Amino acid sequence: MDLKSKLESDLKDALRASDDLRKRTLRMVIASIKNTEIDHRSKLDDLAVSAIMQKEIKSRREAIVEAEKAKRTDLAQAAQDEISVLEAYLPKAMSEADLQAAAAEVIQEINASTPADMGKVMKILLPRLQGKAPGDMVSKVVKELLQK
Repeated sequence: MDLKSKLESDLKDALRASDDLRKRTLRMVIASIKNTEIDHRSKLDDLAVSAIMQKEIKSRREAIVEAEKAKRTDLAQAAQDEISVLEAYLPKAMSEADLQAAAAEVIQEINASTPADMGKVMKILLPRLQGKAPGDMVSKVVKELLQK
């Protein structure tokens, strides 16, 4: 069963169980997937669905920051709960140590040495880590390694 089918099946289960959090979260991500499929005029594979889910998680993390600035702990908690639901469908994220090792390997492969080489490193590294680590985290690690 592909990831999109699993999400749709779990949405039906959430509807039957009257689980509002799962129902709301799964509807949101399924709508985002369908909109992307309409835009691309093709069915998305699991990798693309995972990327959409990563994007949704990132937007929830940004919402948490904004909610905390506004002292709205209720909104921050709601966003955190949605993140928990979405993360259950994604493969376990790479540890920072593994991410640093992968980045160091690519840096060594292309002999990158300055922050100006960051684009070259990211171009090679991001496809290798697709779905395993968020892009902003990869960017942060690469930047740190190139500044040393």
